[in-house]
Amino acid sequence: MGNIAVPRRSLLRLAGAGAIGAAAVNMLSGCQSDNAAQPATSSPPGTSTAPEGQRKVLLAYFSRAGWNYFNGGRKFLQVGNTEVLAGMIGKLIGCDVHRIEAAEPYSDDYGDTVARNVREQNTDARPAIANPLASIDQYDTLLLASGIWNVRAPMIMCTFADSYDFAGKTVHPVTTYAMSGLGTTERDYAASCKGATISAGLAVRGEEVDSASPAVEAWLRQHSLLPR
Repeated sequence: MGNIAVPRRSLLRLAGAGAIGAAAVNMLSGCQSDNAAQPATSSPPGTSTAPEGQRKVLLAYFSRAGWNYFNGGRKFLQVGNTEVLAGMIGKLIGCDVHRIEAAEPYSDDYGDTVARNVREQNTDARPAIANPLASIDQYDTLLLASGIWNVRAPMIMCTFADSYDFAGKTVHPVTTYAMSGLGTTERDYAASCKGATISAGLAVRGEEVDSASPAVEAWLRQHSLLPR
């Protein structure tokens, strides 16, 4: 469960990352936040609030709350970091936001979720989604957001990616993480999102998501997702 190198062009690191322990210990830390931020809210998919003429964007994200690694320890946190990040992005660009829910919810217990994730990765599983979208045909650009668990996005993100026709669309990986940045998301989405262009991703350290708004806004502007 070690780290991998992530291309500099596609990795946003916030200051103060510090040393991190073994990946087996902190693989879920991309999913939590101890803050007062509100959970991401969404327009119903298909009813974008973006101005007429702009690219139509969908932010689809998976986030887990519960016990988690946090700065070398364990903490029970109510709102997932990815959910906080999704809320920031949704407010900034007025896109449709869809929270991906697992048909079999992941446990609040850290160890149980680590063990389940290892089983799902080892078997290349596709965990069922409780609330699948009927279609993504109306979108030009998709932001696929999740934590990084053992270098990869949770396998339910592969379920989502395998379920739709991405031909001609642009996909941006978006992650919260402890030590692996974007992990293997660029490669994995290139394999799963057939026909899509995989563009530059955004990676935010989980423990620092509360202060990420200025850097997130800069990334959105850099990639023409927010007017300059």
